[in-house]
Amino acid sequence: MAIEYKDYYQTLGISKTASEDDIRKAFRKLARQYHPDVAKDKAEGERKFKEINEAYEVLSDPEKRRKYDTLGPNWEQAGMGGPGGFNGGGYRRAGGGQPGGYTWRSSDGEESFEFGGTGFSDFFEAMFGSMGGGFGDDANFGPRTTRRSATPRQGKDLQAEILVSLEEALRGSVRQITVRRSAGPGRPPREEVYQVKVPAGVHEGQMIRMAGQGEKSSSGGKPGDLYLRVRLERHPEFRVEGSHLYYDLPLAPWEAALGSHVQIPTLEGHVSLKIPASTQAGQKLRLRGQGLPIKDGGRGDLYAIAQIEMPPHISDKEHKLWEELAKASKFNPRQD
Repeated sequence: MAIEYKDYYQTLGISKTASEDDIRKAFRKLARQYHPDVAKDKAEGERKFKEINEAYEVLSDPEKRRKYDTLGPNWEQAGMGGPGGFNGGGYRRAGGGQPGGYTWRSSDGEESFEFGGTGFSDFFEAMFGSMGGGFGDDANFGPRTTRRSATPRQGKDLQAEILVSLEEALRGSVRQITVRRSAGPGRPPREEVYQVKVPAGVHEGQMIRMAGQGEKSSSGGKPGDLYLRVRLERHPEFRVEGSHLYYDLPLAPWEAALGSHVQIPTLEGHVSLKIPASTQAGQKLRLRGQGLPIKDGGRGDLYAIAQIEMPPHISDKEHKLWEELAKASKFNPRQD
């Protein structure tokens, strides 16, 4: 069964010539609409939100976008998927897995693994993923014996990626992951379901280890491990840097000039933020402890970045008031 091609431009409702700013605006608009916290239909909202996230993950990354555009709908013919698409092990679409999973076939072809519930589509993983257990024969995470050793060789470690929301990174969660194992022709596949604990404070690239759930050993040794690499889901409001969150805060000119109190979002609801008088564009306003968990038991911070925006249209009265301000003010932004 062929892997379904994903039209990421269609997912975001943009053209193939869309600029980076167009892509970002389209993502934020749709993400705010379908974020599970606000969607009327939670299940449908979560599904759409993951599709939007995946599309933005590709189109916002120049390298991924270039690869995606170059290969196009005929990507499988370029050797990116299907039988023979990889040397040794590789992704295959076996069917029967949950949406948001992908398949890894062992290098000897005797065993295949189809993962479900990871949060990414088969197409994304086949084109951009880490190729499951493709670390090389001796590149497992744990200690292994050499080929010349008489000691039974441990099975290879496998790797999958798991998409984790910022809310999960804040509070932790338990995710259901399925692994459908096919042991070769004539042998019925078996599906195993695991409850995977996603600890609070996980960060981008962190590995969650599932001991003994990797590839079986061909020489009677222990099976390898399965590692789930954390990918943080893009959020419509926040950017993540380590344990800190960054939020672009739009301000009217008078709010920045005179000072104000505004409501801004956090991962736990809206809070009031004091805007000091004479706030400058790009100025960082910190909310302590509103970021993601850190190792010492505390939390990072949330930084609101002031973005001063002009009204798109002004009335005649407003125009006159701006003229009066221009006459009264001695400020010249072009002079030190």
